Amino acid sequence: MRWGGASRKMNEYSFNLWHYQDAMANAATAKSRRTASREARRAQLIDATMKCIARKGMGSTTLGDVAREAGLSQGIVNLHFQSKENLLKHTLRALADEYRQQFDKTLQRSGPDPAGRLWALMEMDVKPPICDRRKLAVWFSFWGEVKSRPTYRRMCDEWDRHYETVIEEICRELIDDGGYSDIDAATVATALTSMTNGMWLSHLISPGSWDQQQSLAAIRSYLTRVFPQHFAEGSF
Repeated sequence: MRWGGASRKMNEYSFNLWHYQDAMANAATAKSRRTASREARRAQLIDATMKCIARKGMGSTTLGDVAREAGLSQGIVNLHFQSKENLLKHTLRALADEYRQQFDKTLQRSGPDPAGRLWALMEMDVKPPICDRRKLAVWFSFWGEVKSRPTYRRMCDEWDRHYETVIEEICRELIDDGGYSDIDAATVATALTSMTNGMWLSHLISPGSWDQQQSLAAIRSYLTRVFPQHFAEGSF
C-alpha cells in the first residue's frame, strides 16, 4: 500500500508536470503566432495602402479606403498605425527597404568586375520587381510630397545618398581601371540616375509605348560612349 500510494503520487506529479510544460509550450506558440500575425497584418495593410495610392493618389487615400482594400475594419488600421501619416511613413519605409534589399542583393551577386556590377544595377532598375507600375506610382507620390513633408525628404535623401555613393564608387573604379580622362564619376552617376528615373516615369505614364529592351539599349549606348573599353559589344 505504501508503494502503491507513492506510485499514485508520482503519477499525479508527472501528469501535473506534463500539463504545466504543455501549457507553457502552447503559450509560447500562441505568442509566436501573435507576433507573426501582427507583422503579417501590418504588411497586409501596407500593401493595401500602396494599391490605394497607386489607384487614387496619396491625398485622396483614406484609412477607410485602406481598410476596405485589405478586407479589414478601420479599427484594425488604427490599432496598427494610429494615423494616416504614420501609415504613410511606414509605407515609404517598407518601399525603400525593399529597394535597398534588392539593390544590395544585386550588388553582392554581380561579382567583382565593376562593369558587371554597374550593369547589373542598371538592369535591376528597369526590370520587375523594381520597375513595377504600382510601386512606381507610390514612389512618385511620395517624391511629390518631399517639399512639404520633411520626414519624407529625410527618408528619400537617406536612400539617395546610399545609391549615389555606390554608383559613384563603381564609376570611379571604371575610370581608374580604364585610364579614362576627362570623365567625372559624380557626373556619370547623376546621368545614370536621371536616365533610370526618366524611364520609370515613362513606364508609369505611357506603359503602352515604354519598352524595357529599348531602355536597356539606351543605357548601354550611353555607357559604351563613356566607358568604351568596358561596355563595347562583347566586353562582358
